[in-house]
Amino acid sequence: MMLHIPEILTKQQVAELRQQLDASHAWVHGQQSAGFQAQKIKDNLQIDVNSIIYQSLSPKILQALQRNAQVKSAALPKHILSPLFNCYQDDGNYGNHVDSAVQYSDATGHAIRTDVSITLFLSEPDEYQGGELIIEDNYGSHEVKLEAGDAILYPATSLHRVEPVTHGKRIAAFTWIQSMVKDDWQRSMLFNLDMTIMKLRLQVGDSEEVISLTSHYHNLLRQWGDL
Repeated sequence: MMLHIPEILTKQQVAELRQQLDASHAWVHGQQSAGFQAQKIKDNLQIDVNSIIYQSLSPKILQALQRNAQVKSAALPKHILSPLFNCYQDDGNYGNHVDSAVQYSDATGHAIRTDVSITLFLSEPDEYQGGELIIEDNYGSHEVKLEAGDAILYPATSLHRVEPVTHGKRIAAFTWIQSMVKDDWQRSMLFNLDMTIMKLRLQVGDSEEVISLTSHYHNLLRQWGDL
């Protein structure tokens, strides 16, 4: 399931983050955090995870993700890794790749299975040319270029790339989520059921039918979930 989640950050929050990121000297080449294969196709900058600015800003993104109702419903997070920051400029790009199946939590050192990828845009679409996130799935290629503060959530199993940025700067935060439900199809079913329950509750309240659907939702989560 691929999902556009609007306004994870307000425009004011984005402006405050951008002011600090644009002035930072903690940008390093993205190849430093890439595996052997990815180094050949990755051309971007990332904020050094050992820098003061990273330690200051990453928790703010993490908190925004943890609070967001759609992130919680769609991803059913068990673990969310500390978000990273990247910048594409001067024809910077990232060729076709699939994210590593396992990442390691800086906070705990534990291995995290990457079920869900999420990119939070911090540049407005008119600030740069190119830089589209292209995500491939069974239904074809999907081009993503969102408003600053909006995020795209998609399966980490997806083949994807970032097209060259030919003008301006494309700045984003990104991270991975280990879900309580490993299977993307099951997560999608649960998300659709959850959204339907919420809409029905607004229309008819906690009717007998809504309570029944809610019971089905929780029993499916109990059946499929890995807590």
